[in-house]
Amino acid sequence: MPLQQGQRKYTYADYLTWDESERVELIDGVPYHTYGGPVIEGAPVMQAAPTTAHQSVSFELSGQLHRFLKGKPCKAFTAPFTVRLNAADNDDITLEPDIVVVCDSSKLDDRGCKGAPDLVIEILSPSTARKDRIIKFQKYQWAGVREYWILDPDTKTLQACILENGRYFVTGYTDADTAPIHVLAGCRINLKDVFAE
Repeated sequence: MPLQQGQRKYTYADYLTWDESERVELIDGVPYHTYGGPVIEGAPVMQAAPTTAHQSVSFELSGQLHRFLKGKPCKAFTAPFTVRLNAADNDDITLEPDIVVVCDSSKLDDRGCKGAPDLVIEILSPSTARKDRIIKFQKYQWAGVREYWILDPDTKTLQACILENGRYFVTGYTDADTAPIHVLAGCRINLKDVFAE
């Protein structure tokens, strides 16, 4: 993969030419390993696989969403699933969130979602925590993702970020709570089950 950190910016067109076995995200044209930091030419691919806790949280949360959305127009997708946040502009932000919900079917194509999903969920891993909490937080807010959830399997907590007037307002939840998904009226997620051992 001909990637050099700091030498040029890449777009989705470049992304499509790269080896699919190396999962990469683009943030402002800079390639990042999906489960790690920036891609640097000549450096070994050091991409940790998701932890067992990460996968357990993802599986349970996906199941609860699937049951709620059955027969409804909104659709949920799990990683790997490509989200092109600025597909109509520079096309230089291509992310792979852990879970997304898209209610506008015109945003879906064979390659993923073009534009902001209604809900994005990221499950923290040690190698992605900074990117998820800071970089992706800023990009999702900028793109108009209406709701962004950040789940931490280690602390068994959820930060639910709700977009109001272009800014996220954050509410915290623990594994003792049932958390509402604001963009899906009537949907409540049992966090005790999500964070179960």
